[in-house]
Amino acid sequence: MELFETIRRSAVDIFSEDGLQERLKSGKPLKIKLGADPSRPDLHLGHSVPLRMLRKMQDAGHEIVFVIGDFTGMIGDPSERSKTRQPMTFEETRKNGQSYFEQVTKILDPTKTKIRYNSEWLGEMNFADVIKLAGKYTLARILERDDFSGRYKNNQPIGLHELLYPLMQGYDSVALNADIEVGGTDQTFNLLVGRDLQKDYGQKPQEVITFPLLPGLDGVEKMSKSLDNYIGIDEEPEIMFEKCMKIPDALLADYFRLTTDIREDEYLQVIETDIRQAHRVYAREIVKMYHCENAVIQAEKRYDTVASGHAPENMDTLNVTGAEISIIELLKQAGFVSSNSEAKRLIEGRGVKINGETVVDLLISVSENCTLSCGKNKFVQVRLRK
Repeated sequence: MELFETIRRSAVDIFSEDGLQERLKSGKPLKIKLGADPSRPDLHLGHSVPLRMLRKMQDAGHEIVFVIGDFTGMIGDPSERSKTRQPMTFEETRKNGQSYFEQVTKILDPTKTKIRYNSEWLGEMNFADVIKLAGKYTLARILERDDFSGRYKNNQPIGLHELLYPLMQGYDSVALNADIEVGGTDQTFNLLVGRDLQKDYGQKPQEVITFPLLPGLDGVEKMSKSLDNYIGIDEEPEIMFEKCMKIPDALLADYFRLTTDIREDEYLQVIETDIRQAHRVYAREIVKMYHCENAVIQAEKRYDTVASGHAPENMDTLNVTGAEISIIELLKQAGFVSSNSEAKRLIEGRGVKINGETVVDLLISVSENCTLSCGKNKFVQVRLRK
């Protein structure tokens, strides 16, 4: 019951509470499923919300199965999408999937976490199997999804393969005979499809637990790498600390509650007393969780240096040939931008500096060592190769 109450306090919905209590009271190790489509190779703090609860369930003796959707990833989850995703290759999904597992075990116990790829069973299905699976659901039920119904009403294209996605994800639960599946609220429809399919295949329907979506740093959309409003759990300590300091004040309590173990009375007190200090408390905790105590000291020192308008002590070095060089080329060599147009936007926005002076010319002279900065947190020492 203690574990159940912990889950209930953190969850948005449980389908069903009675069923979950019954399974937890059975005393049997439960098979708990978490799926992820490796559309991008990085996990962020938004992913940590269900993962942290899974760790508690893992510590209670239950089995965690992390399903890498290398097969479904070639379609791409249509949840909350206004258009069809760009398909990925099988090789891309496998590569990203390995990165996912390495990061997920920063939270879960790697010795107690099973990894499965859904190509193991979906890749073995023949066309007759697919027809049988498709016959388990009606088009009307699939179109109940907000993303599908919205696109249909707005005459936006919906690929037939996208309609199969919820069934494929649901079939993962059948293949594993899962007891419980967890996910964000944006996955509710897909998770409930798994319950329905398990009944159709003669299994006891899994219990479904959904957790809140962590808002991104923009304070508007959910945290997402594609929206560049995320804090990655595998990012460098300095970048992680600086991003934590940018969390909107109004959301800081949610970040504490959903992503740390700091007690509510403790973080609310510091938030009400000194919001700036509260950001530091949060940043230190996150960096310590995903790196170490020493990393906290170095990250905070760098943040204070940069915030005061100075360049950090430790910077990467970029060696260049020739006294005159295009600032656009310099930005690309430093890895600060990926295209000429991106570099031009930064320069026009007065976001590029040499030795603290805003760059206005596209051609600069490098007669001696200088510091190139882009924005508030990208620095490199430029040296003339002799």
